[in-house]
Amino acid sequence: MTPADHASDRPLLDEIERYYDAVPRSSARAEDFGPLTLFVRKGETGWQYYARPTLGHTGPAATAEDVRRVLERQRELGAPEAFEWVAEQNPELRATVEAAGLTVHEHPLLVLGPRDEPAPAPGQPEHAEVRVLAPDAPELAEATAVPHLAFDTPGTAVGEADASELPGIVAQLTADGSVARIAQRITDGLTVQAVALDAGTVVCAGQYSPVGAVGEVVAVGTLPSARRRGLGLAVTATLVAHARENGVRTVFLSASDEDVARIYRRAGFRSFATALIAEPAEAQVPTEAQVPTAAQVPTAAQAPATEQEPTAAQV
Repeated sequence: MTPADHASDRPLLDEIERYYDAVPRSSARAEDFGPLTLFVRKGETGWQYYARPTLGHTGPAATAEDVRRVLERQRELGAPEAFEWVAEQNPELRATVEAAGLTVHEHPLLVLGPRDEPAPAPGQPEHAEVRVLAPDAPELAEATAVPHLAFDTPGTAVGEADASELPGIVAQLTADGSVARIAQRITDGLTVQAVALDAGTVVCAGQYSPVGAVGEVVAVGTLPSARRRGLGLAVTATLVAHARENGVRTVFLSASDEDVARIYRRAGFRSFATALIAEPAEAQVPTEAQVPTAAQVPTAAQAPATEQEPTAAQV
């Protein structure tokens, strides 16, 4: 895709760019590096954030030296050495970050814009109940844990990891405050959490974070042993319906790859742009959405103990 492919969608690109700048600010501070902005989490817990192009910057474009200055600051903070942006919004940045020694990964960015209609909602998957959770829901701890297992085994194939592995992760995420943080975000209206339950156990979970009329679906993850049952699609459809019912007109997500993107197209999302993530070559390749880009559990295949701001959606 090129910027020309989205000429008619420039307002929508700009709207999503404003969202990317706004959503971290509820739990991070912004450090100014001229053409780049580094978001740094507040306190010792919560999502680790990234650097991205400065919203509305009109001066000279970022240079490799600008990127290196941000990298140095990230190392000083012990934060992930990561940059995220939309290729069609800042096409020049890829060559710059590559010149600074980073590797760039591409992820399909899909959207349901104000004039797009979601696909008809799928029926409840067999032997599963899909619903949105309240902040005090007893299932919230498992909902926080499931994406960790899902992103540890990326892809759409059925795997071995199952619910028997959840208690240890639940205990860890409860002890480190992650579950309480998600509960508070739900209470504050910053996150909406949906789950699919099978015999009372969470087998799929996902979130979206609303900022005004825009929301990003992130951290959609299914227990590897429960894949290929339509659970990720059902959870996504539930999140989209909730978003639209509550005034969110633009819903978007970045998928880990084209195989995952095909599932979200079945929910009515359309290919729109390309989300780019740059990191050191030795780092693991992120796999979406999303557990938020923007603001939502682990990104990709990061270890469960490392809570980073979610970007891709994984099924």
